[in-house]
Amino acid sequence: MLVTGVEFGQIITIFIMAIALGLDAFSLGIGIGMKGIRLLDIFKISMVIGIFHIIMPLMGIFMGQYVSLLLGNVATAAGGCLLILLGSHMVYSSIRGEEATSFDHRSLWGLTIFALSVSIDSFSVGVSLGMFATDILLTVLVFGLFGALLSVAGLLVGRRVNGWVGEYGEAFGGLILLAFGIKFLL
Repeated sequence: MLVTGVEFGQIITIFIMAIALGLDAFSLGIGIGMKGIRLLDIFKISMVIGIFHIIMPLMGIFMGQYVSLLLGNVATAAGGCLLILLGSHMVYSSIRGEEATSFDHRSLWGLTIFALSVSIDSFSVGVSLGMFATDILLTVLVFGLFGALLSVAGLLVGRRVNGWVGEYGEAFGGLILLAFGIKFLL
């Protein structure tokens, strides 16, 4: 199977977006890890975040495809604007220093709320991607993989370092989404 330049560019874009979205899980994971966490809890949290990073963009992609059918060419501009808004919000939240609400990561409710909070931006990105031609299976699996891996990394790093890394991780992820939103508009 030969990959064309356009397909390769789409694959790279999906990987970069997956990393950008996973940085949110990484940055919040640092905060949780700094409170002290067992390795089993790191595994459980990361798996749930990975699953949410698959489900949320999948729902978004289907919604984006529906919107694309309704709006036609306007959908591309709408998707780019949505990424710009999401990226701007991530950067703004990072600068303001908003902190994650404290929760008990060992309870089902706390784990679900945490995973939903770090995966909700994946839904918005999924809506944008649904407006473009994208490989759905590849996209959601890569998003889930990077969501899980970066949450593991954040939780492990949080066990060892101070909190300054988390703020920059979310800002960097927001800048990446902002740049892709601008790219889609041009």
